[in-house]
Amino acid sequence: MAVLVKFICLLGLLVGVLNIAGLEAAGECGKSSPDNEAMKLAPCAAAAQDEKAPVSDSCCAEVKKMGGEPSCLCAVMLSNTAKASGIKPQIAMTIPKRCNLENRPVGYKCGPYTLP
Repeated sequence: MAVLVKFICLLGLLVGVLNIAGLEAAGECGKSSPDNEAMKLAPCAAAAQDEKAPVSDSCCAEVKKMGGEPSCLCAVMLSNTAKASGIKPQIAMTIPKRCNLENRPVGYKCGPYTLP
């Protein structure tokens, strides 16, 4: 787990440098890239790898913030940062439901996955 946290921090630093350099364009998550937004979901790492792992309150809070923009949430869960962190998209897609979010994007098609 410590290696995962170090890797996420390193990716965050790299994404930050790219943001400062102005190499990022507006996309699914506004001016922030899905990879940058994925860094905010670090508290969700265990829950996104094991559907039986508990979902922390801090994870649910971050997912709730992104949940209003299903295209951003989808892009984050399928991002290179998420993949490199060992996130399993089919499990990550269940987090909004596991957090019991009332206004989650139910049935939203996200790549080959559908948000339950």
